[in-house]
Amino acid sequence: MSKDFLVEIGTEELPPKVLRQLSETFANGIAQRLKDQQLSFSQMTAYAAPRRLAVLITDLDEQTPDQDIVSWGPPLKVAFDAAGQPTKAAEAFARKNGLEVGSLAELVDNDGQQDKLCVRQSVAGSSTETLLGETINQSLAALPIPKPMRWGRSRQEFVRPVQWAVVLFGNHTVAIDILGVTSGNQSRGHRFHSSGDIEITSPANYRDALYDAFVMVDFAERRELIRRGVVAAAEMANGQAVIDENLLEEVTSLNEWPVPLMGRFEEHFLAVPAEALVSSMAQHQKYFHVVDGNNQLLPLFITVANIASSDPQQVISGNERVIRPRLADAAFFYKTDLKTTLEARRESLRNIVFQSKLGTIYDKTVRVSELAKILAPLVGADVALAGRAGELCKSDLVTEMVGEFDDLQGVMGRYYALNDGEDPVVAEALLEQYLPRFAGDAIPASSTGAALALADRLDTLVGIFSIGQQPSGSRDPFALRRASLGILRIIIERNIDIDLKLAIAGAAQQLALKETPDGNNEQVLTYVIERLKAWYRDEKITPEVFASVAVMGLSNPLDIDARVKAVDEFSRAPEAVALASANKRVLNILVKQGESSVADKVDHSLFEDPAETQLAADINRLSLLIAPLVEQRDYMGVLAALATLREPVDNFFDAVLVMADNLEVRANRLALLQSLRQLFLNVADISHLVVSK
Repeated sequence: MSKDFLVEIGTEELPPKVLRQLSETFANGIAQRLKDQQLSFSQMTAYAAPRRLAVLITDLDEQTPDQDIVSWGPPLKVAFDAAGQPTKAAEAFARKNGLEVGSLAELVDNDGQQDKLCVRQSVAGSSTETLLGETINQSLAALPIPKPMRWGRSRQEFVRPVQWAVVLFGNHTVAIDILGVTSGNQSRGHRFHSSGDIEITSPANYRDALYDAFVMVDFAERRELIRRGVVAAAEMANGQAVIDENLLEEVTSLNEWPVPLMGRFEEHFLAVPAEALVSSMAQHQKYFHVVDGNNQLLPLFITVANIASSDPQQVISGNERVIRPRLADAAFFYKTDLKTTLEARRESLRNIVFQSKLGTIYDKTVRVSELAKILAPLVGADVALAGRAGELCKSDLVTEMVGEFDDLQGVMGRYYALNDGEDPVVAEALLEQYLPRFAGDAIPASSTGAALALADRLDTLVGIFSIGQQPSGSRDPFALRRASLGILRIIIERNIDIDLKLAIAGAAQQLALKETPDGNNEQVLTYVIERLKAWYRDEKITPEVFASVAVMGLSNPLDIDARVKAVDEFSRAPEAVALASANKRVLNILVKQGESSVADKVDHSLFEDPAETQLAADINRLSLLIAPLVEQRDYMGVLAALATLREPVDNFFDAVLVMADNLEVRANRLALLQSLRQLFLNVADISHLVVSK
């Protein structure tokens, strides 16, 4: 037998940026706890709206299954003494299981190894309804709430004050104490379109009952309604709505009954950089902006009202009145900022501390400028322009516009640099220094931008490591993981042939700290290269493939990438299994003998078997063949050539005893294996590969 189960937690308005996360975590917590009780159900549906979290479980078992419990006791030889009398161990087993000591002799079974005391009991299942309270409250307590609230005189804590709760199992109302509120079957509808409590007669009609009360509880349904409405409103004005997914998520979380409406603002505001207007509309008012066919901003915005007004023009006019001063502020900030050059603003950076041990933001621009000049030739940038970009790279942080809209750093730097008459290449680099900002974001398109982006991140990495503030666990206040991935993406995707060891040394030289931990540069290098493991995992490249290259201790990301891609392709070749196994065998032999003690040269006059003569000849031939391929980083070509060694290597191990009694012959054969291993190390240590057949 089964019934549908519904729980709804009614609250004050929930934080919009975490509403969906709270909803999904709550629903998954309930579903998992029901499964832990061995309860089956057909489907779980999570609902979330600004004032409620709800979960609907269909066809939930009415009772947990009966359980057969087997309790094993001590072995017979421990449970009874030589006279057949129960020992203290047997008595303890009897007490634990509520048994008479005299009945133990009849409770003997074999566990597959020996006879033991054993009691088998059948425990009846529990009513599901009795488990719902604990399931709900435990799931609520497990929600990720960084700053819980208290309300009234209650000591209960939750993300927002709880106003009501609904719990139904089938058509039966379940009364449970949930965060100080006793659950019932009374919900609440829209604040303005609905009045009085809404009776929920069954879990199945929950969604429709709330819809009739002007609440769309389905988050995905609301989001798509908003998306379609915003797109349609823009098209009616011959424009195209630009829908930022994060903004759409937030707007969906703010509205129970969303109604998209088109508004306008004065065209003279378009003289302000579009990014500033968009940021003002999105951050302050949660408006979507509209562009024309050339992607130019139009004097339009789309707001989403949480009410179906009988006079929507009144709502639109109100929003137009609200946005006007916001845009006027942006225009004022822009006009004010244009009066002072980025060069002049740079002095203000002396008053802003980057990090107490690493100096001010001004000090950072000095270091970044010098490092950018060092990196410029390596990335194909002009040295002077890279240095100038480094000098000005943080000047827009002290502008009025960036002070109000911090997401415009770099964006406004570009506008102000062009206004100041700086080289357009420098202006573009000021914008590109922050790229990529997140996974999947674009990388700098210009060489100067790439040089600046690398210099800025390297300075931060080396500096923070040098003062012992490197990330630990999930703690990463300076976003060094993101900075490292940014460095790697720029280098690999722009095909920059650069040795990170030298770049890191250049950054350390600019810091010129009096006390720097030993091996600091090596720690930074290891940390950055280690980020590639997650990178390749996302590309479905196994950790073993990456490990085979990482063990080489290389420091050129472009070279590492070429090797990893080649080894990944090679790992799927038929020869890979045999050659990986052979390499492991060779490594094990050499390690046992001490690799450093193995001779460097092979004496052909000591060969006793044709198999070792053939292997030596193939190694010499391939050494000459692959040398230019290694130079060209054609590592796939190298591995393809090495794959031809499969047969001679197999023949060698079949015919030759490496650890011969003759010590001279043995040493020579070890030298031959060493030369074989070194041949493969031109690409990677494939002994690390675990290749599936």
